[in-house]
Amino acid sequence: MTTAVLTELVKALQCLPGIGPKSAQRAAFHLLERNRDGARRLSRALADAMDRIGHCEVCRTFSETRVCRICESPARDASVVCAVESPLDVAAIEQAIDFNGRYFVLMGRLSPIDGVSPQTLRLDLLEARLATGEVRELIVATGTTMEGEATAHYLKQLARQAGVKATRIAYGVPLGGELEYVDASTLSLAIQGRREY
Repeated sequence: MTTAVLTELVKALQCLPGIGPKSAQRAAFHLLERNRDGARRLSRALADAMDRIGHCEVCRTFSETRVCRICESPARDASVVCAVESPLDVAAIEQAIDFNGRYFVLMGRLSPIDGVSPQTLRLDLLEARLATGEVRELIVATGTTMEGEATAHYLKQLARQAGVKATRIAYGVPLGGELEYVDASTLSLAIQGRREY
């Protein structure tokens, strides 16, 4: 028999992506049976993160300070801005390559059917940033979903209106990939995004 407190714990764990009722129940029972110290540490870390982490006023990524370390760094090229959908995308780029520009985090992508508009994504902030004249290139790094492509098109228009060069990250065949195993959509994007060799 479950208690009200246990039921609430299971429901709370379901807020995590990919965690349904059964997974949440397993996680709750594991924490209670085998790792109460870990659960307490997790609880403290979650509470601390919720209280202390906000958004950078410049790029909108997660930050404990008013302006994040990337935006504050004089070593970063402020004339190149990469627009991404989420702070997770910033982390992926920072870990994968030696990108020396700055970012603008959309915190989503345009989706009129879901009520996500340019105002929801605060694209007015990006528009104002482009209008300063400091940005020379806007790299659009949104996903290849229908919403990601619509967002990319909108961002390209914003850049053009500000006289800023807009570029789109390339998509295609992964390094070491065999063409026969690549899906048709990916192969199509690879052919369309080809460059001189």
